[in-house]
Amino acid sequence: MPRYFLEVSYKGTHYSGFQVQQNANTIQAEIEKALEILFKEKFELTGSSRTDAGVHALQNFFHFDTGIAISNKHIYNLNAILPNDIVAKSIIEVSDDKHCRFAAESREYKYFIYTNKNPFLEDRAYYLPYQLDIDLLHQAAAILKQYQDFTSFSKKHTQVNNFICHIVISQWLMEEDCLVYNVKANRFLRGMVRALVATMLKVGRGKITLEQFKQIIEAKDFAKAYFDTPAHGLFLVKVDYEKHF
Repeated sequence: MPRYFLEVSYKGTHYSGFQVQQNANTIQAEIEKALEILFKEKFELTGSSRTDAGVHALQNFFHFDTGIAISNKHIYNLNAILPNDIVAKSIIEVSDDKHCRFAAESREYKYFIYTNKNPFLEDRAYYLPYQLDIDLLHQAAAILKQYQDFTSFSKKHTQVNNFICHIVISQWLMEEDCLVYNVKANRFLRGMVRALVATMLKVGRGKITLEQFKQIIEAKDFAKAYFDTPAHGLFLVKVDYEKHF
């Protein structure tokens, strides 16, 4: 049976996350419902990257199998059914062994912060009205690339075999009115990006030193890190399948 990758983007503000959950409004549930309305057939989607409640995505993927011939000509009709905060961007037929989660070579995130009150950013960036030492943030971001075990930055009760992640980009940027943390890795742990940002912000505010930051990483203990950054500042920017498309 043919397999398709569906590329989507969405604003996660009003959703309880990406993956279907019982008695909860999720991105996956809305897309499955729209596909069923359009094609008069039930669909079971598999996601490439789970995002938590309130997290946004500029690019994410599902895959699904169906005997119906589907192409990009159906994008317009699918978007007409989907809510305004979810957009289908493309539909690609792939070989039936391609798994949108396991075939992904890397994922890239950005976390947006603003320090001056701005009503146009309040639902897609974290308002932090404090002085930050940008040089210390740059140093903390560079330190992360020296490590591979990120146990300290994974939420409790996560179901993974190991906590090894290979970070290839870790940097702080300025984009328009926002301070942005940009990180790219082969994989991420549950809650990892928000924990990295929260802990680095403690460095930037002078609450902990760079040496203490290293100690938190090396402790491999989630109780040592910070997880207090809100979801709405986080965007999944890209899921990369370079060798497959």
